[in-house]
Amino acid sequence: MAIDFDIAFEPAYGEAVPVAPGVARMTVNNPSAFTFHGTNSYIVGTDTLAVIDPGPEDENHLRALLAAIRGRPVSHILVSHTHVDHSPLAARLAAETGARVLAEGPHRPARPLRIGEINPLDASGDEAFAPDALLKDGEVVEGDGWALRTVFTPGHTANHVAFAIEGTGILFSADHVMAWSTSIVAPPDGAMADYMASLDRLLERDDALYLPGHGGPVTQPPAFLRGLKAHRKMRERAILERLRTGDRTVREMVAAIYRDVDPRLHGAAGLSVLAHLEDLAGRGIVAVEGEPSIDGVFIPV
Repeated sequence: MAIDFDIAFEPAYGEAVPVAPGVARMTVNNPSAFTFHGTNSYIVGTDTLAVIDPGPEDENHLRALLAAIRGRPVSHILVSHTHVDHSPLAARLAAETGARVLAEGPHRPARPLRIGEINPLDASGDEAFAPDALLKDGEVVEGDGWALRTVFTPGHTANHVAFAIEGTGILFSADHVMAWSTSIVAPPDGAMADYMASLDRLLERDDALYLPGHGGPVTQPPAFLRGLKAHRKMRERAILERLRTGDRTVREMVAAIYRDVDPRLHGAAGLSVLAHLEDLAGRGIVAVEGEPSIDGVFIPV
């Protein structure tokens, strides 16, 4: 099943764009190959507010958020995960508004680093993040006219969560599901087995609209989720085919599978292939000499 990605998006930097009743989106001016046009922050409510994913340390975005808040009370700041484009501004926004900062937990890898392993994504983690309270799976945070249910969705990071507005069919899917691109799943920050399980978990829900951490909305979540699963299964089959033809390293597989992709993106592609290989090894489908690693030697079982 092909995924119908939607790259049509107007970031409207500095503006609060209404995207649903009682929900406004504000996009940080931090575009990149990984953030698309920038990180989306969301303001929920009309009187007492919640802010979801305040974003990176960016003075202009902080001022824009405060202007959109217009002096209204902010009771909660909710953080979907602790990458530096989502969580660092939480502390300053909390200091300005008196809101409590809530998240699943501090930044951590999905698994311990192996001997000699270096986390290539170290710089992307907000190691200083310290929430005021930890959210439990299924916990509901209530405010004035809104209630947000926490939905654990690890995979992109170990502490990734989504937030659903009760009674509306709206889910803030952060970086787990985005309309413009697939999510990055890169060990040791993330784990493919967790990511796939989180897709299944969302398929069990009946949400009608996803508001993601980058880009525009996902308007047909079930079909899109099935497309994401099919895409990952297709990539898994491609990796197994490369193993059957004699490839034994991530570098060899990336050169073949991503031969039509800009070589500058092959490093990120290698981490994605490693995520699949770790999952395949964990399921007993692939064997590895030693521990699975970016420089490991992999063998089909």
